[in-house]
Amino acid sequence: MRRLSADWLVPVSGPPINHGAVLIGDDGRIIAAGPSSSVPAPPDAASEHFDGSVLIPGLVNAHTHLELTGIRAEEPAEDFPGWIRSIRQLKEKRSVDEYREAAQAGIRACWAAGVTTVADTGDSGSVIEALTKLGGSGVAYQEVFGPHPEQLSTSIRQLEARVDRLGAHTGERVRLGVSPHAPYTVSGPLYRATAELAGRLELPIAVHIAESRAETSLIASGDGPFGDAWRARGIPLPDDVRQLAAPLAIRSPIRWLESFGVLGPDTLCIHAVQTDAGDLAVMTRREVAIAHCPLSNWAHRHGEAPLGAYLAAGLRVGVGTDSAASVGETDLFAEARAARALGQLDGAGALRLITLGAAEAIGIPDIGVLAPGAWGDVTVLDLGERPETLSLRDLETRVLESRPGNVTRTYLAGREVHRRP
Repeated sequence: MRRLSADWLVPVSGPPINHGAVLIGDDGRIIAAGPSSSVPAPPDAASEHFDGSVLIPGLVNAHTHLELTGIRAEEPAEDFPGWIRSIRQLKEKRSVDEYREAAQAGIRACWAAGVTTVADTGDSGSVIEALTKLGGSGVAYQEVFGPHPEQLSTSIRQLEARVDRLGAHTGERVRLGVSPHAPYTVSGPLYRATAELAGRLELPIAVHIAESRAETSLIASGDGPFGDAWRARGIPLPDDVRQLAAPLAIRSPIRWLESFGVLGPDTLCIHAVQTDAGDLAVMTRREVAIAHCPLSNWAHRHGEAPLGAYLAAGLRVGVGTDSAASVGETDLFAEARAARALGQLDGAGALRLITLGAAEAIGIPDIGVLAPGAWGDVTVLDLGERPETLSLRDLETRVLESRPGNVTRTYLAGREVHRRP
């Protein structure tokens, strides 16, 4: 067992607690959390107190690309189609071992930044392998590509084979999902086939959707840089109604996905920037979840997602950092601060987006909170202040002002995975 205490504890499921503690059992789950005076201190438990610090749940990163750790595209981020091409070319140069090293480095960087669980998308399979090898926590969504309908049989066969192989790496803390990448890389028939596969195997789905204006132009009219690229490659455009069960009166990426049965409670919609009221109605009816990446959206000049509307509609929303190739350092606190400003949230609401809210969005309810029965994932933040200088009203805001350098310890199921030098 392990007992941790600090000047403050923020359980997320309730208000902050002065002089708080958490007791984690041998099974890695929390036995008790609350005022230190009420949390048992068994003689056989490893105990540690952190002065001038706060205990918070291990952060939950709702969207990562850890296999891209160390990659920086040559094209400017604001040229999104060009940036995508540059990333693809750089990925093609990486060896299997380099992917594995990048994935492990990415997981360790997350731990150093207080993140204990990730929802990762990638096509190399390296992240789920690394999560298992390092004893990590998360969902790894295996990507599938194929914009031409004629690629359907090959793409889905390859996806089935990879899912079968990668299934050996799943466990209590590591889950597998599928990710039909994005409307500019996946045909309608492949979307439908992937959704059917996910339903048959009971796998969650993650999809990049409604991210850029170029994507919206492709789906709405077949125009823009993605449309030009498809025409140059002889790929049938999305406005070919033969790809649809029935023609759509209004063409948007969200309604495009709905027409192929992709949207549902187990679907994580990544970015979802270019949406309107009609899209929101569809997303609400289908009970999808959202992975909001504000700093990546800003870096690529995509615009601002309607975060406040998503939350008001009751959608499950978590915040993610996207790839290091987009935003550089993994800093979920910075993402939460950006989301707070965009959604006009209070400190508690913004902190929830990178803890319990993100956990709900990715379908893992027993993380992101310090409460009995939850996993003992704990991040220790050095606030650099004595407890008497902080009030309950200011504490969650003060937590959001943290940076990765404020993380002194990170515990995953009670196991120390990071200690600040």
